[in-house]
Amino acid sequence: MISAPGKPILYLISDGSINRDNFEARAAGFFKLVNAAVKYRIPYVQIREKHLPGCLLFDLASNAVRACQDSATKLLINDRLDVALSVGADGVHLAANSITADVVRKHVPDDFLIGVSTHSIDEIEEAKSTGADFAIFGPVFETPGKCHPVGLDVLAEAANRTSPFPVLALGGVDETNYRDVLDVGSAGFAAIRFLNNATNLAKLSMELGL
Repeated sequence: MISAPGKPILYLISDGSINRDNFEARAAGFFKLVNAAVKYRIPYVQIREKHLPGCLLFDLASNAVRACQDSATKLLINDRLDVALSVGADGVHLAANSITADVVRKHVPDDFLIGVSTHSIDEIEEAKSTGADFAIFGPVFETPGKCHPVGLDVLAEAANRTSPFPVLALGGVDETNYRDVLDVGSAGFAAIRFLNNATNLAKLSMELGL
């Protein structure tokens, strides 16, 4: 399991805007964000760029791995175990409909991280039982393009029922409510818009003592 004793776990997810046509410009912006994450000791970054062909995803991930080397920031790749292993990333993040963590465990080093996206307490329990290191759960709050939010009460129940397995809140988490998800027992939170901002990373690092 992932942990940050005494500190919440922050999980920055890339915004998915990089594609073949804009790769050079968008990748440069992403590397600046990764360098900020390293500088401000953000624990986890996930590359989630579904529009990239494999060769460009490999290039993006390779450079990001180098940026995170010898730092407190761990890098995971969304659903592409082949890319994660080939570039030496710290882990992979599995979609809710992907293969289960126990299948991945058979093919990775012991310290390889496995995160799983979940949308129910049963799915969190499955992630826990199959050997994942943590689960992302949500959406907790209203967020564009996502289903009905589960709310803080369900998040609290999920965190309590699966403790000490780390459950990270996702969906609509921002500066107005991130302390609410921590207060109900979430191990931390994941975010795209809120954490794809170097100013917010700096502020959170100071406020949370990262």
